[in-house]
Amino acid sequence: MRDAVLDALAGDEAYVVGGALRDELLGRPVLDWDVVCADPEAAARKLARANGGAPFPLSAEHGGWRVVLEGGRTVDFTPLHGTIEEDLGRRDFTMNALAQPLGDETYVDPFGGRSDIESRTIRHVSEHVFDDDPVRLLRVAVFADSLGFQLDPETESLVRARASLVARGAGERVLEALVRLGDEGFRLLAELGLLEPLGGSMERLRPEFGPELRLVAVFGEGLERLPISNELRRFARTMLRAAPPADDSPREIHRFRRSTEPWALEALVYLDATELRAAVEAARAADPPEPLVRGDELGLPPGPEIGRLLDAIDEERAAGTIATKEEALEFARRNAGAVRSDG
Repeated sequence: MRDAVLDALAGDEAYVVGGALRDELLGRPVLDWDVVCADPEAAARKLARANGGAPFPLSAEHGGWRVVLEGGRTVDFTPLHGTIEEDLGRRDFTMNALAQPLGDETYVDPFGGRSDIESRTIRHVSEHVFDDDPVRLLRVAVFADSLGFQLDPETESLVRARASLVARGAGERVLEALVRLGDEGFRLLAELGLLEPLGGSMERLRPEFGPELRLVAVFGEGLERLPISNELRRFARTMLRAAPPADDSPREIHRFRRSTEPWALEALVYLDATELRAAVEAARAADPPEPLVRGDELGLPPGPEIGRLLDAIDEERAAGTIATKEEALEFARRNAGAVRSDG
């Protein structure tokens, strides 16, 4: 990747910066590169022409451009602000305030970032680092969680002093940081005083939760204050209203699945009722390919009662009390007008 950028930008003043250099020094794979230069658009178009990539603007406000290359690799180009040392001084942590001129293996390292990478230390670049961008408070936990780094004591003190700023971060970027956190990351947020301003709590978090369940457990109904997807919104609402089956009887399992599918197994984990997993899986495997009857076969006028009757027939079928179309129609005849919406 570096050679491709170097060949395309030969003669231009440009620097590889930030996370790519950090990850190289840590021996981690690097798929995404960040380059600062005088003219990001021109550099992006040069790289795209030379390598068949697709250039597009990242931000009209900040002047960034991205090129997507084969295999999903990306190169982001951003403007150089002043000298390279001044540019690095605008960054968040010393481990990300590194640069290498294209075509030169020497490091520009005005803040001791390489030393902090070696010691696995998170150290802020400037005293106003979190005032400039409150989402950087969350990035502290992201880096600690994903890289196994420890906070420098002075940086930890600054995080605690600025913790209330975290709620001012742009919702999309806050969510982006939160979904990258594991249990330890959320514990660090809570310990540093960053979780409470976001409306989160550790009370329901358990080690077996995956990323989506973790967000629901930590934020509950407050998760909807973040710009989550419609799918995650439906998932969260399903988890929050779920109630465990009273037992593993076919009827109870059917009712539970009716209220929680396609996330019945996740709901069992959320409710700490995984002893019922086998019953849910067996019920899924036994799902019939077709319903016994269709709504237009019930001989009733259109309306919500048809749906309630069909649900009741499905439940009786799951419970084993009816098995044929004739039995289903007889059940509907006897129960029309009497089926409750709760089954």
